Amino acid sequence: MTDTTNTIKHVASPLARQTLLDGELTRPVAGVRPIRILPWLQVVKIGGRSIMDRGADAILPIVDEIRKILPEHRLLILTGAGVRARHIYSVGLDLGLPVGSLAPLAASEAGQNGHILASLLAPEGVSYVEHSTLANQLAIHLTAARAVVGSGFPPYHHHEFPGSRIPPHRADTGAFLLADALGAAGLTIVEDVDGVYTTDPRGPGGETAQLHRETNAADLIKQQGTLPIDRALLEVMANARHLDHVQVVNGLVPGRLTAALRGEHVGTIIHTGGQPA
Repeated sequence: MTDTTNTIKHVASPLARQTLLDGELTRPVAGVRPIRILPWLQVVKIGGRSIMDRGADAILPIVDEIRKILPEHRLLILTGAGVRARHIYSVGLDLGLPVGSLAPLAASEAGQNGHILASLLAPEGVSYVEHSTLANQLAIHLTAARAVVGSGFPPYHHHEFPGSRIPPHRADTGAFLLADALGAAGLTIVEDVDGVYTTDPRGPGGETAQLHRETNAADLIKQQGTLPIDRALLEVMANARHLDHVQVVNGLVPGRLTAALRGEHVGTIIHTGGQPA
């Protein structure tokens, strides 16, 4: 019998017969910069506890500001969770729920905040969309409207990392992961402080706090105490492929968000591990 080799199903690939855990082998393939899917997109993360929990006094001015800047940008607006999520954490921890069960419960409040924001922007054609739509149909939604609203929580949910009793990957981290994956033009995090300080300005010794006008993720990881952003965000910044910085601004000061989206330095700029295009 003739020994023949069927090559029809064989596909030439540098990774076909090698382990994907070997960084030296994957670097030539994975080391190149990915294509920017939505390079014209600006991502804005609105704080849940810092902005949404304050009610109309904080939300309506932000909505008016977003409404005015819609002609200048196409926006993906992501919302975080607030004090209700902290109540969920408290009850869930008392019941002994694992971190993977707490994550989707807290994320549901971030979604509720998103629905509120989208409803207020509905006259401009803005709507709330779920994670699956953000992943697959965001571009077509942004051709129909200048902005889309979604939850900032990453959809790890029951697959959340078990290293902490409280889900470490919250809205700041989710917004960054999404913005970097899409190759967005920028990410602006809207909080209720002027940026990131050397120490918590509202905590003990806050009178000595100094604003970081510009810093980097590696240095902030070493800083002790409370930060206005998720610490997990600083860890994922090290692996950024597109975003070389994010800016944290005070959403309670009129015009700060507008200025940040126009490229002005009005808060704290945090440099990531990514390289500018």
